[in-house]
Amino acid sequence: MDCKRALDESGGDFEKAKHYLREKGIAGAEKKAGRETSQGMVDSYIHAGGRIGVLVEVNCETDFVAATAEFKKLVHDIALQIAGIATTLAITEDDLPADAVGDPEETVLMKQRFIKDGSQTIEQLVKEAIAKTGENIRIRRFTRYELGQ
Repeated sequence: MDCKRALDESGGDFEKAKHYLREKGIAGAEKKAGRETSQGMVDSYIHAGGRIGVLVEVNCETDFVAATAEFKKLVHDIALQIAGIATTLAITEDDLPADAVGDPEETVLMKQRFIKDGSQTIEQLVKEAIAKTGENIRIRRFTRYELGQ
């Protein structure tokens, strides 16, 4: 029914209908933000011949969603993002250390442009996953290691 409504709203334009559905999903994701996330997974990523490593914990509401290929891909993509951008200090602006310097688009994970698709931020990527799964998803914590740092 959502697809039919989207096509009706967009006058039959498929691209506009996709945009409508995406916006509707993101708006729905914001409603789920307060729900508890006690399941999920920890992923690791090792890059550059073992010179950079990342551990990241991403949570969702149920173990069913945590076991899906889409969720696992999301978590791995987040680990890749953290490995790829050495200036990442915090998940949100609220988590930034008081002495942090730099542009939030470089230091805050959720504000960064996704390295695989620069047209969206990590925040948008997570919100799209929330819309698809119907569950709240939260990046809880991460650690980035770099040899010699």
